[in-house]
Amino acid sequence: MSPTLKHTLKIDAHQHFWQPLRGDYDWMPRENLVLNRAYGPSDLSPSLERHGIDGTVIVQAAATIHETEYMLGLADATPYILGVVGWINFENPSDVMHLERFAAHPKFLGVRPMIQDIPDVNWMLRDDVQWAFRAVVDLDITFDALGFPVHLTNFLKLITRYPEMRVVYDHCMKPQICDQRAGKEVFLQWAAGISRLANETSGCCKLSGIVTEAGEGWTIDDLRPFAEHVLSTFGSTRVMWGSDWPVCRLQTEYDDWHDIAQDLTQSLSDSDRAEIFGGTAARFYRLF
Repeated sequence: MSPTLKHTLKIDAHQHFWQPLRGDYDWMPRENLVLNRAYGPSDLSPSLERHGIDGTVIVQAAATIHETEYMLGLADATPYILGVVGWINFENPSDVMHLERFAAHPKFLGVRPMIQDIPDVNWMLRDDVQWAFRAVVDLDITFDALGFPVHLTNFLKLITRYPEMRVVYDHCMKPQICDQRAGKEVFLQWAAGISRLANETSGCCKLSGIVTEAGEGWTIDDLRPFAEHVLSTFGSTRVMWGSDWPVCRLQTEYDDWHDIAQDLTQSLSDSDRAEIFGGTAARFYRLF
């Protein structure tokens, strides 16, 4: 497939499928009826068709290798799933055999440890987990960086330690937009950290997940300064749009978030928007 055609494709670079009855989604609140239900490919297909989205990247939501196997099975059976970002146990060096096995699958893209849920903010810098980052580099697979603004400094240290690692920062590093309404300091601290990641690493950033961080009563104007900062610092060729569906349903539906993202990028050129809504993801994840 030619590079020109590749950039015309529309890709959702971050979504999830899950089956709570599998029993390994430890973070999922049982009483939350939006999240605590099964989501599969047929649930998402209508939205993809409505918005002309050609394919998706499905991302891990459970800290088990079994969920990664489950997602690869879904990918085998679902043409529009272009790739899988899975999980291994970074604290268990013997899991390198699983990583090597997964890497041999044509739709396996990379890994995402659930750093946002790990109490130790310095976990990613511990000596005992460095083997996994080295394996990611050696296998030439991707690393999805999942964290909060409190992790920005350590992610900068980590990624500069492994400059060859192909990294994407998930959900704009989850700025606490709901707190921003109480003062500008929240935005300024986050923005400074994001600027350093953009300027001092070669990583990409996902324009995703921010609506979930906006809290109740949010408006698009609450999201706009965060989106604009990511777009201006990383540039369109290093930003990829993702729905974070079905997590986004905590605040809005897939269709609405898609339209909001279109609004947030409306001042950009057609070529820049083509990068954000497909080209960057295709290139970063090597989808074609």
